Amino acid sequence: MDGWIGTGKVRAREQGEAVEIAIDGLTTQAKYYKPLVYEFMRKEWASRPSHSGFMGGDYVVEIVMEHVGDPPWMDLDNLAKALLDAIKGYLFHDDSQVARLLVERREGERERITIRVFPRG
Repeated sequence: MDGWIGTGKVRAREQGEAVEIAIDGLTTQAKYYKPLVYEFMRKEWASRPSHSGFMGGDYVVEIVMEHVGDPPWMDLDNLAKALLDAIKGYLFHDDSQVARLLVERREGERERITIRVFPRG
């Protein structure tokens, strides 16, 4: 887990031009994630010296929800909207900069959500 910041349910790291955010655990309430991730970005991420604040241009956002057993009953579009709202202003100016959005649900080894954001190019 090299380069991760955060010790709670939300952690993040930079990998080259990409930012990866990991959220442990799942709930069926997509609205739960917006304040959780937003508070992490506000308290933990905004103060990172290597982070330059707002970035211009187009971005790719990949959101993967991993579940164990039966998938939770959650609309992926609502999850994507909540997460985009939470990272807007920290990783890009506005949702209009998201040129490619992938939202995927798949079985995994543990329950978590991973978000990767990187410049389109």
